[in-house]
This record gives sequence, structure tokens and C-alpha cells, in this order.
Amino acid sequence: MKTMNRKCPFTLILCVLLLLLGPLPSLRAENSSINTHAMAASLIDVESGRILYSSRGDERMRIASLTKIMTAIVAIENGDLNDVVKVGKNAYAKEGSSLFLKLGEEMTLETMLYGLMLRSGNDAASAIAEHIGGSEEGFIYLMNAKAQLLNLTNTHFANPHGLDAEGHYSSANDLAVLTAYALHNPVFKEIVKTQVKTADNPYEKWDYKWSNKNKMLRMYEGADGVKTGYTKKALRCLVSSATRNGQQLVAVTLNDGDDWNDHASLLNFGFNHYPLKTLIERGDKVSGYDLVTGKDFSYPFSEGEQERFVTKMVLQSGADSSSTKVRVADFGLRGALVLELGGREIGRVPLYSPDALPPEQPAYGKRLSTAGAAAYPAATWLEALGSALRALFQIMGGEAPHD
Repeated sequence: MKTMNRKCPFTLILCVLLLLLGPLPSLRAENSSINTHAMAASLIDVESGRILYSSRGDERMRIASLTKIMTAIVAIENGDLNDVVKVGKNAYAKEGSSLFLKLGEEMTLETMLYGLMLRSGNDAASAIAEHIGGSEEGFIYLMNAKAQLLNLTNTHFANPHGLDAEGHYSSANDLAVLTAYALHNPVFKEIVKTQVKTADNPYEKWDYKWSNKNKMLRMYEGADGVKTGYTKKALRCLVSSATRNGQQLVAVTLNDGDDWNDHASLLNFGFNHYPLKTLIERGDKVSGYDLVTGKDFSYPFSEGEQERFVTKMVLQSGADSSSTKVRVADFGLRGALVLELGGREIGRVPLYSPDALPPEQPAYGKRLSTAGAAAYPAATWLEALGSALRALFQIMGGEAPHD
């Protein structure tokens, strides 16, 4: 392990940020010879957030019902899955794909989320939005606020369902980042991998039975999500995910007439050329120092790339190999390993003295209760700051066209 001792002071907030902050924005892989039929495409590694492939990935485009990825994660993070959602006049008989919910029908938020993501119910999207946001407009504000927090600079929402509208757009790369974030939520992850869901139907003798429109779940080994989309202007859109050998990838295509095959090719490319490798495990000793690492770190490397991976040590002022005194205000944090690939930072790992290693910080997904309590995300510096402050206060279907 290559290290460089560089002492500098850390403020309290920065100490907490290092504890909570995940990998920083990562290197983007060079486009290979792989081609798709899509107007735009992207491929991302969920664990690291590294974009492995991008074609016109930052171009703003219509996204149809891929919108509902944001609708679902905002609802999960801001709502209670046991809440009863009532179908109002705005949601009833909403155009496009539908669950055919009755006016005044009531359903738990959790059940409605299944209908939203499996059958792409536009009526469910509007009902959820009004329940969570107080109005559809209020919920749209939450969607756009979340997009800003995730630094989705080529994304703006005008509705919760994805019907074509002025000022409603995203990009392939933004959708990849959003989906990778959402897949760390266990509720979201469980919903989007479900192939068939049944639910009580108060108006008929039979139950609702919703089959997932995402054919990737049935045709690709390891597929576990995520969402189809279609409008006459957006045409076929698809976000898929798959997990193999402990690595989860997300593929995105916009306006793609051969999306099922293209997604299989994209996912195969990622698994074959960018396998995820664990570089650091929590509790690893730092050579030459009485310090241990505070978290795991894994990253997808292409062939030969790992040779350019280096670590640099940044120690808190006064933290040396012989010092055992830890200030309470530092939460035991002694410094960090800064991880670089080709001269660019791809993440960092907090360092502690062995006797001050705090309890393991649960993964983002594990922090979320099944009741859908608010998350403690750290996808950006701004989110990490908010998470740090909150922590301190606490211490105190068919193939063509799919939608």
C-alpha cells in the first residue's frame, strides 16, 4: 500500500462527513466498441457509482415512465408504507398506463408502489404524489429537490408519472445515478425485482394480480429490476439491473427499438470488463501505523487499471502512530485514506485507532425501516452535510410498447 503522510486539521463536520460520505464521483470509463440502437445509453456500477459506459449520456431527453423511479424513491423516503392512500379526482382515470383504480379507492402506500413500478400505473403515481406531497405540485417540488441533492444536473420533473410535458426530462447518466442510489434502499430494491404481485381488490371477487412489464427479469440471468417506459414521443425507454458474483450493474437506454437485446449486451459488457474488486475491508490495519480502516471499499477495474490505483494518507493534526488519546469531538476519527485512480480521487476511507473503531455504520439500505422512514443519504457533499447534522442531533407485462 502506497501512503503519504500529510497532516492537516479537520473540523467536527468534516470528521463526520468522512464517516458518512461514500465514494466521490468516479472516473468514467472510455467508450468501447460496444454499440446499441438507443439514442442515449449509460451503464453504472451500483456499489461504486462508476459510469462504465456512456453514449450521449448527458443529453436531455424525454424519459416516459422511467420518471417513476424518482416517484417511488421519494415516496419511500418521505412516507409510511402502512399509510392508506386514497384515489382522488386527479388520479382517477389518468390517461396512459393504469391500474384502473376506482374513484375513492383506498390502498396502502406499499401496495400502490408495487402497482406503480410493476404495471406503471399513472393513476397510482398521481395518488401517491397527492398523498405524500399534499398536492401533485408539492410532490413535484420534492422530486426536483431530490434531483438537486443527487446532483442530477440534466434532470427536471413536471409530473410524477412521465407523460410527455414541457420541462420534463432527464439523461441516461442521470437516470443511472438515480437508480444506483435508489437500489441501496431495501424497499425499492424488493419492489422492482418482484415479478408478480397480488393485492386485495375491494370491488371485485378476485384479487389484483400485477405482472412486471420488465421482461429482463425473465430473460437475463441475475436480473433484478428496474423499470420500463414508453410514450409516443419518448418511444421505448428502459432501466434494467442485474447482479452477478456480488456485483450489481444498472443499464439505461432512451429511445431504443431493440432495448431487451441492447441491455443484455450492456450488462454482459460490464460484468466481463469491469468486475468489482474489494480493495479494503473494515478493520484492516494500516502498515506502519496503529490505525485501522473504518469501512469496506470496492471498485470495478478494467484490465490493467488497478496498476494505477494508489492510496494517500491524510492524518488529523496530532494523530500519529504512537498517540492513543482520542478527542470525543472527533468521534475517534484519526484521518482518512484517499483513494486515487490515475491521479483522480475515487473515494476515501476513514481511519481510527484500533480501540476507537466505532460500531459498523450500516449500509444506506439497512438504515431504512420498512415503514419508509426518511433516509440518511450521503451521495453528495450537500446530502452528507445534512446527514451529518441529523446524526449529530440524534446523538443528541407486454413487449411492445412497454410502460
